[in-house]
Parts: sequence; C-alpha cells; structure tokens
Amino acid sequence: MPVRNINPTLSVDCVIFGFSTNQLKVLLIERTYTDPSGIQIKDHKLPGDFISIDEDLDLAASRTLEELTGLRDIFLSQFAVFGKPDRISRQEDIEWLLETTGLDIHRVVTTAYFSLINIGDTNTEFAIKNSASWMDVKHIPKLAFDHAGIIETGLKHLQNCLRNEPVGFEMLPAKFTIRDLQTLYEVILDCDLDNRNFRKKILKSSYVVQLNEKQAGVAHKPAYYYSFDRDRYEEQKYDSLGFNF
Repeated sequence: MPVRNINPTLSVDCVIFGFSTNQLKVLLIERTYTDPSGIQIKDHKLPGDFISIDEDLDLAASRTLEELTGLRDIFLSQFAVFGKPDRISRQEDIEWLLETTGLDIHRVVTTAYFSLINIGDTNTEFAIKNSASWMDVKHIPKLAFDHAGIIETGLKHLQNCLRNEPVGFEMLPAKFTIRDLQTLYEVILDCDLDNRNFRKKILKSSYVVQLNEKQAGVAHKPAYYYSFDRDRYEEQKYDSLGFNF
C-alpha cells in the first residue's frame, strides 16, 4: 500500500484461529528487520496493516484476511482496541516500521479482530507468498509489538464466545463426528469434558444434524457424521427472543 494512502496512526490486526491435528493454531507472519549491527533478524507478527485514509475498519480487516489466506466472507469479529502509548517502544519495532513505510512512527492504535477458519480451506500459495504459517497457540515464538498480548486477549474472547454461541463450527469441515466437535471444545477451553453429557447437550440442539453417513476405514466402530445447520440456528436464536408472531 503506498505510504501516501495510509493513516499511520490507525491499524487493524487479525488473530486468525484454526484447528488441526487436535491443536488450536494461530496464523503468524514472519517479519525480518535489521539490528543496529546490520544483522538481519527474523521474528513473527500478527497479520495486520494500516488502514487507508478512506477505508472502513471492517473492510481493512477483511482485506487483510483475503490477501493472506485467499478467503472471502469468513467469520470475522472485532474484539478489542489496543492503544497504550508504549505499544511501539522497542527499537526493532520502530526501525521495522521506518523500513517498511518510510515513516518515523511511534504511536499506533490498533483495532483487533479474530477470525475462525477451517485450515483446510486456506490457500497455501497465499501463505507461502506472505511468509505465513500456522503455529500452536501453546508454543508461540517471540512476537513483534504487543501481539502476544493481543493473542492472549483474543483467545479469552474465543473461549467466552464458544460457551455462548456455536462459533466452533467455523473451524470444522462441513461434516464431522461428535468426537471431533468435543475435541475442538476441549482444546479451546483447555479442559476435559464428560463424553455422555457433551453428546446429550449437542444432540438436544436442533441445528446439529445427523447425516446418513458414517466414517469409513477406521479401526473402531464407525461414528455418524453430523453437519451444522446455520439457517436452523439463526431461526432458533430469533425465536428465543420471543418474537413468535
């Protein structure tokens, strides 16, 4: 993005969560900067960007996601604003901003979004082009700015959302087993759940629909696949408000 088109005091950062191999992962971008001795150093940062002068915040976040994953119209929610004066205090962060924008920037307020996607849907070519990689949230490397804190806040927000809304389906394939869904909940909430109680609660919901298809080629008794009926969920959520006319 040309420097003349950006607002250097406002940015968006995206915490993009995905689920794979029983791990909750976050998408990070490799960053390269030069230390005072002239040696190039690599670390990581969240996907983010300055907003354009005439760009809406939500559109800036959507643009950032599309540029990095190749995905459009995916789950995206604003969860916090980070604006402490010392967000940009480390010399390497100041120098990296100067090197990438040509501007001497010392104060940026960022609006943070979190996104939930199925890792299998992402375009690996986009990830390679942008030096992006998925990393386990429990093993995050050194990050730029205050991005470690943003991820921590985003994870807490995700956990709260998961307890109140069926957002976890965004990270699963179109068809899944109850065991798949329970594992997702256990990993994100970082706890063990009782199998029988979890299954009973899930099957009581009208929007988790059993398919006429079972697992194939598994060593154990094959389980039925299920799908998430978004339209049915929205209808149920609407009805729960009492607007049944």
